[in-house]
Parts: sequence; structure tokens; C-alpha cells
Amino acid sequence: MTVDGIENGIVLDHIEAGKAMLVYKYLHLDKLDSQVALIQNCSSRKMGKKDIVKISEDLDIDLDVLGYIDPGITVNYIKDGKRVDKKTLQLPETLTNVLKCKNPRCIISIEQELPQVFKIVDRTKALYRCMYCDTIVRSEELN
Repeated sequence: MTVDGIENGIVLDHIEAGKAMLVYKYLHLDKLDSQVALIQNCSSRKMGKKDIVKISEDLDIDLDVLGYIDPGITVNYIKDGKRVDKKTLQLPETLTNVLKCKNPRCIISIEQELPQVFKIVDRTKALYRCMYCDTIVRSEELN
């Protein structure tokens, strides 16, 4: 299969195989008017298989969300068919309005207008703690 490059926009590369739809969902790419290409299970010498997302628009994307979904993602900014910038990601220190606290006694369940803020507590296991009630959320709970 051949997918053409893009002239201007963003290429999200080295996404763990099977996570492109999470990227699509959490970046709200369905609300864009521009072209978006999702390529799943591509061959990769480094990873075996990977996903790629190509967006034909230069937009402000939430790098914290991407870093949480998969810290191995590389973000390539394309202008006139050439890469002009490349960013590598890591797990963010804080996530706001990405995760939801599952604790029914958390203040968030009553005061729903409050931002849902989580701080990292363990980088190796990608564990985050709710800032209001200390409930721990694991990375696999993002869906």
C-alpha cells in the first residue's frame, strides 16, 4: 500500500500498533475539515508494526495527550513537503481533562465543572493520581 506524503501539516509517527484510533479520538480529529489519514499496522524495522496519522493542516495539538497515549510518538511538522520540526514525547507531569476519576466520592462527581487534574506518580508504570481524592489511574484505563 502506498500513501502519499503531505505538503503542509503534521505526521504522527511511531505510534504503537493499534493506538491510532485513540489518537484520533483524543485529538478530536473527527471535527477537522482537513484530510486525516490513519495508517495502521505498518511495517517498521524498529517496532515491528506501528501506526501513523497524517493531518493535512498545521494545528495546535495537545502533546500531553499524545505523550500519555504513547510516549514513543514522534511529531513531525511538514511545510512545503519537508520536515521543518520534529518533537519527541514523554509522559506528561500533569494531565488535565484527559482522564476521569472513577471514585464516586471524589469532588469531581459533585462539582462537574472542576477540571479533572491528575499528576504522575510512577513513570515506569504510567500511573497518575487524582489531585482531589488521590485515586490512582493506570494508562490502560484510557479508552
